[in-house]
Amino acid sequence: MDVVVGRVAKAHGIRGELAVDVRTDSPEARFALGSVLAAKLRDGTSRDLTVAAARYHSGRLLVRFEEVLTRDVAELLRGTLLLGSTDALPPTDDPDEFYDHQLEGLAAELADGTRIGTVKEIVHGPGGELLVLVREDGSEALVPFVRQIVPTVDVAGGRVVVDPPEGLLDAD
Repeated sequence: MDVVVGRVAKAHGIRGELAVDVRTDSPEARFALGSVLAAKLRDGTSRDLTVAAARYHSGRLLVRFEEVLTRDVAELLRGTLLLGSTDALPPTDDPDEFYDHQLEGLAAELADGTRIGTVKEIVHGPGGELLVLVREDGSEALVPFVRQIVPTVDVAGGRVVVDPPEGLLDAD
């Protein structure tokens, strides 16, 4: 199974380097030298890209791929989704550690079993992780992914239990 591990934000410099918005909790493994990622282009086509170098600069991951040698080619990749295989990930030994793809699609419920939505994605921000929930009415809610608010993650059971503080899930 392939999961989104990044999105090309823009070209950087003149040698084909790309600024990537990271969408994985293990960028060191996903963007390691020699890693091959599937690039899903905006026109719907795909191609493989091999990581030639990766480094952080001003809070953003800059990646150079063997197949992208110039800024002109890099500019064409703006908006491209970078996909990695879940088969390449080592299993986690920590029962409180999860890969993003394991959480995406899980049902979100209150402690009493009331369904409030589905986990759409995980946002990795500077203040911590957030679960993006698509609520039953189609709207989205951001829920801090901390034990006090998400006390139960049952991957095998296909659900997360959310214990929100007052007002967190109120509609605007």
